[in-house]
Amino acid sequence: MGLFNKVFKRPVKGNAADFFQTFTGYTPVFTSWNGAVYESELVRAAIHARATHISKLSVTPQGSAKPKLQTKLKNGPNQWQTWGQFLYRLSTILDVQNTAFIVPVEDDYGETTGIYPILPSLCEIKDYGGEPWLAYTFQSGNTAVVEMSRCGIMTKFQYSDDFFGESNAALTPTMELIDIQNQGIQEAVKNSATFRFMARVSNFTKSEDLTKERERFTNENLKKESGGVLLFPNTYSDIKQIQSSPFVIDAQQMAAIKTNVFNYYGVNDDILQNKAYGDAWSAFYEGGIEPFAIQFSDVTTKMLFSEKERAAKSFIMATANRLQYMSNSEKLNVSAQMADRGIMNRDEIREIWNLPPIPNGMGQAYSIRGEYYLLGIDGSITKKGDDLTSGTDK
Repeated sequence: MGLFNKVFKRPVKGNAADFFQTFTGYTPVFTSWNGAVYESELVRAAIHARATHISKLSVTPQGSAKPKLQTKLKNGPNQWQTWGQFLYRLSTILDVQNTAFIVPVEDDYGETTGIYPILPSLCEIKDYGGEPWLAYTFQSGNTAVVEMSRCGIMTKFQYSDDFFGESNAALTPTMELIDIQNQGIQEAVKNSATFRFMARVSNFTKSEDLTKERERFTNENLKKESGGVLLFPNTYSDIKQIQSSPFVIDAQQMAAIKTNVFNYYGVNDDILQNKAYGDAWSAFYEGGIEPFAIQFSDVTTKMLFSEKERAAKSFIMATANRLQYMSNSEKLNVSAQMADRGIMNRDEIREIWNLPPIPNGMGQAYSIRGEYYLLGIDGSITKKGDDLTSGTDK
């Protein structure tokens, strides 16, 4: 039994005959973008940078619904991946395809035990019994059908389709320029390693004689054992070396191409080279990481919990500690200011510095410096270094 059978355990019952009707009139079909953009070094680096930071998100289930499922999700999304691996692949699929699918993993009794990101070559929304189903077709030829309500769909650049994102066709001109540039560099290297000459040859009246002379000259001068010296007979005149100057995009044009890719994926050189921290990284987080985290949280919450369970505050949340990406001086300032005012406890401060919590819950106490006061909702005042064993006001 392979991975496909592990993820899709239930047999398909009946046939979904009709496409699900959409508002736009487009046939609700998703087709894989064949991964061509991922073959570019620059594009892959941009996608990798985003996916690497997204893989650091902390995924935590909240609420009291489905405690068994929540316990499993705290350990990982499924039995084959860690949360970091899951998020990295999900982000990569989303950036390459602009649509990413998440399906439930079930046990032998039909209970959801986890989630898995899939990459189908084709996905169609079919109507079965008045309910939309997602019909997946994979490159291996395997097919699977799952209720749409139990699947998650994440999208980018969603416009013409009610459910799926657009293709990356808008990036095609830039990809073609990158390909032309790479070919130009390859040809420049090849031509720089070869020497070509032209000469006027006299005393030949027949084209056959010229052909024989060319073959003779090549055999005697252009072989490895020829010694590297060209010997021209006196019948040759006006001997000149052919200078090949292949076209290569200049630095300014190449910078424009890089900017197109960076703008498309929301990154820059500092992000790709791991130089961003502080305000620069916070800006990248808010523009590139946080939207993914919000959409992922909403999509997985909706696919795993019923409307009633969501109303009772059961949900999935993906978060990141942005304070870890500050400079050391900024971390120190935040640690001091937040601790003095009783806003953060010692364990929260230690998390900023990538340190583990203090054992036995000793780091959960909130302390307030002498000149600061905590006013409770009942009017009581906590001051002068009083310890708060919990984060709630009296």
